[in-house]
Amino acid sequence: MTATTILAGVLVVAFAAAGAAKLAAVPAMRARAAHVGFSVAAYRRIGLLEILGVLGLLVGALLPVIGALAAAGLLLLLGGAMIAHLRSGDGPRELAPALVLGLATLAFLILVIGGLR
Repeated sequence: MTATTILAGVLVVAFAAAGAAKLAAVPAMRARAAHVGFSVAAYRRIGLLEILGVLGLLVGALLPVIGALAAAGLLLLLGGAMIAHLRSGDGPRELAPALVLGLATLAFLILVIGGLR
């Protein structure tokens, strides 16, 4: 199993869980949305984008360029998450999930782009 496949699997699981929780508007996600100043509807849209990113990562197993585009989109979402947390005055503990997922997503993107050449 390659590093790209392992990273893709980790990202699929993480974003599927987060996206599904946002779409279902579970209480923890409702609280998180309120904390960063988003409506539940806006958070659900973010969850939908995360699920679409997961689908893109899965399709990327057959068409790597789609996986790369999905990863780039997920990186944009994570950048937005970092900004939202910083604006809310959150510290390292609250920033850590977005930062760790962002680094994993960036590593995946770099590996995929390297494989496209």
